[in-house]
Amino acid sequence: MKCDLPWRPEALLRLVVGVLTCVLLGAWAGLLWRAWSGEHLTWRVSLAAVVGMIALGWALRMTRQPIRWDSFRRWALHFGPGFYVGLVLLSLAHQWVPGLERRPGLPQLVLAGLSFQGATLVLVTLFLREHGTGWREAFGLRLRPGRALGLGVATACVILPVAWALQLLTMAVLHRFHYPAEVQVAVQVLQTTPDWRQQLAMAVVAIGLAPPAEEALFRGLLFHTLQQVGYPRLAWWGTALLFALVHANAASFVALVGLALALAWLYERTGNLLAPIVAHAVFNALNFAALQVYQRWWAGG
Repeated sequence: MKCDLPWRPEALLRLVVGVLTCVLLGAWAGLLWRAWSGEHLTWRVSLAAVVGMIALGWALRMTRQPIRWDSFRRWALHFGPGFYVGLVLLSLAHQWVPGLERRPGLPQLVLAGLSFQGATLVLVTLFLREHGTGWREAFGLRLRPGRALGLGVATACVILPVAWALQLLTMAVLHRFHYPAEVQVAVQVLQTTPDWRQQLAMAVVAIGLAPPAEEALFRGLLFHTLQQVGYPRLAWWGTALLFALVHANAASFVALVGLALALAWLYERTGNLLAPIVAHAVFNALNFAALQVYQRWWAGG
């Protein structure tokens, strides 16, 4: 069954800001890659990167320090400036490197995946260790795994056509109001990347890395915690909206909210996080396979 350990609020706060800090570090890595590959890695950008990443490294180190509420101000005075300096310098560096308005390439997307989903897996593991537990106990992974696996696969197959329909409907509405409606950046990059090795790297991130990381964060911790403290509606809708927002795509927003609600229902129904993890992975895998079929047999023909 799901673990009913009361997660310490300060530890949950440190987890969330730790993930945000890692995302900024990943953004720095992606910017440096694009600057270097485009021969725009000037001394000014390099200096800003060194200072900014050191500042973010200090902020990340502070997320590993437990917070006592009587000393929260002192902790914030250590974490805040480091995070702020890294963010401001990243914003400035974006103005100094030309061509960043163009769509990022696959290496940048992989770096983004490692800095968000990869870092989340590590930080969630450390978070659980702080509470004296692990993935199996905290997320009910031992609870009827066969049933969880079957329900996960079935739910993905049911929700996929619904999500496609919602995305097409959303795109039609956005076009009606003359709002740019494009598919997610990752899909655009895959459509223009013929190298199978690069596509495989993206598939590993989307199918193997993202589902356990995002399900642990959104359903396993945030959803379950909000329910425990007495906010069931916020648990359902708040985490669903946040899940859709982090994907930063207007065309798929409604579809992702629907997917998040289905994944939360799965976790509620089974008490085993394996169910939404499998559903999420199968959903991404089917989307990836459909894109390959479309490119080879439809668009290619």
